[in-house]
Amino acid sequence: MSTTLVFGASGQLGQCLAHVARERGTTGLLFLAEAQANILNPEGLATLFAEQRPAYVINCAAYTAVDKAEDEVDLARRINRDGVENLARLCAEHGTVLIQISTDFVFAGAGNEPLLETDETAPLGIYGLTKLEGEQVIPTLTEQYFTLRTSWLYSEFAGNFVKTMQKLGRERDELRVIWDQVGTPTYAIDLAGVILGLIESRSKAYGLYHYSNEGLTSWYDFATAIFELSAIEVKTTPIRTAEYPTKATRPPFSVMDKTKIKTQLGVAIPHWRESLKTCVERLAAAGF
Repeated sequence: MSTTLVFGASGQLGQCLAHVARERGTTGLLFLAEAQANILNPEGLATLFAEQRPAYVINCAAYTAVDKAEDEVDLARRINRDGVENLARLCAEHGTVLIQISTDFVFAGAGNEPLLETDETAPLGIYGLTKLEGEQVIPTLTEQYFTLRTSWLYSEFAGNFVKTMQKLGRERDELRVIWDQVGTPTYAIDLAGVILGLIESRSKAYGLYHYSNEGLTSWYDFATAIFELSAIEVKTTPIRTAEYPTKATRPPFSVMDKTKIKTQLGVAIPHWRESLKTCVERLAAAGF
């Protein structure tokens, strides 16, 4: 049986992959937390690849602290670029397919049309820049890869916007949420299903793809939907980005076009509200 190595397994997407694999009865996945397999340790990785001979590698390991990255440029670059290079090089040597997770933050988001894979990238901050550098190094080393750009991930696992809004909505009388940043929430469980589907299908339609749920919304409207579906009553006030300054600049419009992944890989994508409802129901069942 072929092995799939999952790096960054303790993070949100890694936990979602483990959950979906259990639900599907998928076997052959080896989930590796940073303590077990550090993508910045080439020697350790080489030993791991030699022992496991993986058919696939899923890289969920990343530096994702968007604001902190502005002060920790070297560390963000080491993880988001150099670590990816280490994996891509070993994948090339072993004939392994690399599945890399990237972000909508590679775009400046100055327009108002859904972004294609071929559209110009222009990251506004260090996080987006280093993730783009990781994307760009892969094709220089291997042709057998899928890079999946995604956005606004949430789930029942780890910390995320949905769980934070539920917590704050129950604790406070009023919340101020940004309304002039528009994108698409993505249920990480849905993304995990797409990733496992890639492996199960043995697709060779390698390349760069966009994946998020369908539709678009602002953070304010996303929060409002969370409260509505969670039966939380809290006054929610829309504010502009300028009223909530952060160290890193976010793209104001980062809705991604998913035509390519739907047509070339046959992926069916649910609307963000449909997936949010599922997540909220599962959180409620778990006592959240």
